[in-house]
Amino acid sequence: MIEMTIDSIRVSLMNYQRVVILKERESDRYLPIWIGPAEADAIAVKLQDVTVPRPLTHDLLREIITGLGATVNRIIVTNLKDDTFFAEIVLQVNGKELSIDSRPSDALALAVRVKVPIFANEEVLSKAAIFLDKETGKPITVAEKEQAEGKPQAPIDEAEMKRMSAFKEFIDSLDLSDLDEGKGKKA
Repeated sequence: MIEMTIDSIRVSLMNYQRVVILKERESDRYLPIWIGPAEADAIAVKLQDVTVPRPLTHDLLREIITGLGATVNRIIVTNLKDDTFFAEIVLQVNGKELSIDSRPSDALALAVRVKVPIFANEEVLSKAAIFLDKETGKPITVAEKEQAEGKPQAPIDEAEMKRMSAFKEFIDSLDLSDLDEGKGKKA
């Protein structure tokens, strides 16, 4: 598991889809995850310390977890399958650890409320992480980065490449040029 932080929330100008950008804490590797507008707002509200008059769904979830005597330990982005990300909310309940299946967007919205670490499995990062090209500032995949560095390439599964092509096109449509400057655009 690799520790991540929420770098920013972006909106694609081509189709207005939201994406949360997670950044690996110890490197310049980024993990973009599509999320819905409500979840993007829920994350952004908390990141920007905006006060809302009534609790949002993720505030309610935090209160229920606390009210039941549990605590959130961490969230983990666990898998990427057929262009869908999966996550778990890891709770401490009565001295035992309990993992709850979750959409990453909901897990992240909860994580920013309870201030717990965010992790991603290396397998997920290997499939979907990006770097920024040092010269152009454009996003490049791990495979493209390794190829540019002259590292040997593992054979690419054509079916996987076909499935990931929509993901790559979406990422290419985002303006990520300011990520390496540490200035995330929040929604």
